[in-house]
Amino acid sequence: MAALRTQGLVKRYGALLVTDHVSLDIEPGELRAVIGPNGAGKTTLINQLSGELRSDEGTIAFGDADITPLAVHERARRGLLRSYQITSIFEEFTVLENAALSALGARGRALQLWRPMLADARTRQSAQEALAAAGLEARAQVPAGELGYGERRQLELAMALAAQPKFLLLDEPMAGMSARESAAVTQLLKRLKGRYTILLVEHDMDAVFALADRISVLVYGRVMFTGTPQEIRNHPEVRAVYLGEETV
Repeated sequence: MAALRTQGLVKRYGALLVTDHVSLDIEPGELRAVIGPNGAGKTTLINQLSGELRSDEGTIAFGDADITPLAVHERARRGLLRSYQITSIFEEFTVLENAALSALGARGRALQLWRPMLADARTRQSAQEALAAAGLEARAQVPAGELGYGERRQLELAMALAAQPKFLLLDEPMAGMSARESAAVTQLLKRLKGRYTILLVEHDMDAVFALADRISVLVYGRVMFTGTPQEIRNHPEVRAVYLGEETV
């Protein structure tokens, strides 16, 4: 059974067809990358998967459940979580407290702030394990507002991990990073491969080819081709449409 399956996903804005009958089958433990030029519809697709956008047509199955009608928080409770562009960091809290707050939110207890958020042993353990997985264990007691850009992105990932996801949607995790920071996040994601099923939207092609089990190429909202990194490199149309251009 696929970890996540879409069939005929469509998103229209007036006459503009942004997602054009996209069907994907992502296996448990797979890291699937989605690439494509600007305007290909990658962010729209990830918004549909996370529940931030309702599809005009098509279905989304998460395991054996149809989650097409579910809202963002309902999908998150089932273990489908999006990191980065939607995560809020509380700069006055420590790194550990941010991770703990995410763990509480995943258990429906985020509003119980009258209790110290680290008082619960289970919450504290989830937060500490997430920070260790994200490479931030040594920064646990640092206020989040003091983190550098790359470390903030690591914290966003740690906050998603603290919510104990089954599937991670990662939208351009290397955006705005230096080469050194991108390399560090690539190594981090390598360590997470197999532990989580991951869909990665990313423009850093070095990272994509280093990480992906399979790659889907999106052009004008339609999946042009899906294959292994080597098949993508050797595909003449993909090379002409995307790999031969400067990534954006």
